[in-house]
Amino acid sequence: MPAISAKPVTASPLAARGRARLSVDQAINDFLAQQRIAVCGVSREGVGKHGANMIYSRLKERGYEVFAVNPVPFSIDGDVCYPALSAIPDGVDAVVIARPKARTSAVVAECWHLGITRVWMHDSFGEGSLTDEAHTACKEAGMDCIAGACPLM
Repeated sequence: MPAISAKPVTASPLAARGRARLSVDQAINDFLAQQRIAVCGVSREGVGKHGANMIYSRLKERGYEVFAVNPVPFSIDGDVCYPALSAIPDGVDAVVIARPKARTSAVVAECWHLGITRVWMHDSFGEGSLTDEAHTACKEAGMDCIAGACPLM
């Protein structure tokens, strides 16, 4: 992992994928073709008060198996909110990051360590989660990163 890794790493576990980088449209289509998607940053404040909650609810309505992630345990719409990506049973295929920018790099590092290759950094309203550092880290690690916009658009 590039500079944001929590521990020293000699090679990316994703480097062996050996495929060309996707265009933005291809990355979006590939991301939305996944079934198990985590949304990092879901809040206890409820739907309508936080972008991550709206994303979580909309993905769930559209038939995705969606997992809420927030370090503080609670439930949303009767579903468990997991404290970390690593706590989700059987993992996920893709992650939407809708947390404050100061925490984006930590989520990207966790994705990398878990072998999650699809990341969407939400950046539609509010502060957003997109940072140049985290976006560069994703690219250098061979992850498919959608930098900005919103999965609901």
